[in-house]
Amino acid sequence: MKKSVKLTITGSVQSMFFRTYIKEKADINNVRGFLRKLEDGRLEIFLEGNKEDVNEMISVCKNGPKHSIIRNIEEKETSFQDFKEFKIFNFI
Repeated sequence: MKKSVKLTITGSVQSMFFRTYIKEKADINNVRGFLRKLEDGRLEIFLEGNKEDVNEMISVCKNGPKHSIIRNIEEKETSFQDFKEFKIFNFI
């Protein structure tokens, strides 16, 4: 079963290390979508793939890499868009 979600993350996650960490984990878990920084400093992450893989990525995003501080995560199911890969978009 396929799943697609949008996460909006608030916290100390602005470094390139956090974004690279999420991309590496998405590639390992066969999850597609994208990550981008919003103007207010939060990160927006779209994840889609098999339900189990997306759920694993949600857990990865909630924990983050060592030294990241996740203050809040908003999670919203979205329509499946059939992304072909996981990308990191440049700063706004």
